[in-house]
Amino acid sequence: MKRTFDIVLSAVCLVLFSPLILICYLAIKIGGGPAIYRQERIGLGGRPFHILKFRSMVVDAEKDGEALYQHEQETRMTKIGRLLRNHHLDELPQLWNVLRGDMSFVGYRPERPFYIKQIMEHDARYEQLYQIRPGVTSYATLHNGYTDTMEKMLRRLELDLYYLEHRSFWMDAKILWQTFAQIALGRIF
Repeated sequence: MKRTFDIVLSAVCLVLFSPLILICYLAIKIGGGPAIYRQERIGLGGRPFHILKFRSMVVDAEKDGEALYQHEQETRMTKIGRLLRNHHLDELPQLWNVLRGDMSFVGYRPERPFYIKQIMEHDARYEQLYQIRPGVTSYATLHNGYTDTMEKMLRRLELDLYYLEHRSFWMDAKILWQTFAQIALGRIF
């Protein structure tokens, strides 16, 4: 039932938001460089996939190695990228990830292998998350915000494991509604 919901809602959203997606795409392209950013993440069953986002940082932002996003202190952002990220518009291409089956609307936020290895050195339970598809939004995102430290990553893991144990259609609906409300209110998380 959840997969059917994801397919229908992502298809509807892709159609409804297509003008906004086109505007975002063109705004990034005018600034130069690719508009879509692909990054390897680990998903259902521990299998890798490429998450899609609108590029919000300069080209080659990680040429010196992998680095976590630093919010207000971030120096690698483009002007349009900061606008997109502050309003969560950089996540719109993930609708395609949901339609394809790489992701769900609600799950745990997928992580890069580089950081999963570090998390697993502290807590091997991370692998339990591979039972479900990662999500565009999550219970942990609402309650923990963006993770830019190992302490926050481990707190996020606890919240993701809570979601894994208690997930239901109603919990997903509540998380989706709360995410929409937070974005509408302009909350940066």
